[in-house]
Amino acid sequence: MVQQTSPRPETNKRAGRRRYWNWLLAAPLVLLVYPGMYARSAPTLWGFPFFYWYQFAVVIATALLTGLVYWLTRSEADEGSAEESRSG
Repeated sequence: MVQQTSPRPETNKRAGRRRYWNWLLAAPLVLLVYPGMYARSAPTLWGFPFFYWYQFAVVIATALLTGLVYWLTRSEADEGSAEESRSG
């Protein structure tokens, strides 16, 4: 019979800590979920009402935040499997 071994405890701890970074991805949702918070025209930025430039800023921040979370949560095992699939 084949015995299944559990992953090393330190691996589970690292994976658990990495999982918490994913909560940062909820920030853009919170920033945009209630339009009453940003549905106004003042202050303007280069002639654009607040409603438009706020949404644009959140889109840029979301892209940067997504990259940051990806960078913080990636693992060596993920990178190794990607290299194997390219070479094989």
